[in-house]
Amino acid sequence: MNQTFTVTGMTCGHCEKAVVQALRQVDPQAQVSIDRTQNRVQVESTQSREALAKAIAEEGYAVAA
Repeated sequence: MNQTFTVTGMTCGHCEKAVVQALRQVDPQAQVSIDRTQNRVQVESTQSREALAKAIAEEGYAVAA
């Protein structure tokens, strides 16, 4: 299932890496694409939207629905 999140607070490549790692802890097979200039994170995963959003938020980034 493809999910798109609006994530604010990502300002650098390290931020992107942290978000990818957080998502892959929930789903090691997740395919993640990040467009930091648009505050957009796209995730192809079998996990629920809530679980993915929680992983991003726990990393310290704001997730909008």
